[in-house]
Amino acid sequence: MSENAEGAAPPPGTRRPGGRTARTRAAVRDAVLTGLAEHGYPGLTVEYVAERSGVHKTTLYRRWGGLEGLVADALDLAGEDTWAPPDTGLLDGDLRALAREVCEAFGDPAAAAAPTAFIAAAFQSERAADALRAFYTERFGRCEAVVERAVARGEAPVGTDAGAVVRAVSAPLFLRLFVTREPVDTALADQSAAAVAAAVRAGAFTPSTGAGTATATDARTATAPPRTPR
Repeated sequence: MSENAEGAAPPPGTRRPGGRTARTRAAVRDAVLTGLAEHGYPGLTVEYVAERSGVHKTTLYRRWGGLEGLVADALDLAGEDTWAPPDTGLLDGDLRALAREVCEAFGDPAAAAAPTAFIAAAFQSERAADALRAFYTERFGRCEAVVERAVARGEAPVGTDAGAVVRAVSAPLFLRLFVTREPVDTALADQSAAAVAAAVRAGAFTPSTGAGTATATDARTATAPPRTPR
């Protein structure tokens, strides 16, 4: 088998190769993360990754196709960790822990540099955007267990949209972080989690009957005879 076929980054969701190929990919991934943290996506170059990883530039181009491929594969590898959502035994506690993790991940400028650069890269590269979407789709998919457990315990209505719930928890935090550029803290995380938990219990994340469908009370009112004014 040729070096190109053996070392090429496999598509997302496939089994990862081991041995020297895995070590090479890990070294390249680490170089990409370091470069993003130090220079951001606009300042990251294939030359930097080659020097930092010890992998020749020609090999990087052959296996990854260029900077976009390097960033996309680094994101793909980032999604292969063993992270699991919190399990506090209560929906409120789990949602609060998820929200706080977002604040912790992006609250430290040094720790947030690389993931923030990934998000910035998604606005400049379609391939990076696809990789980022796949990463968060997979990560939110893991988080759905939080809602599924809540439904099983009777804390959430049957039919609750788990994906919508876990996205709603982090949405106001990401809005502040990347749109309005406002600080986030534990109090804001707890507020977001509490609001989503209350909405879950109220049935806001269950399928609606539709705007055009009348409720039983509406139907009785519509068929009742008109009252004679006094």
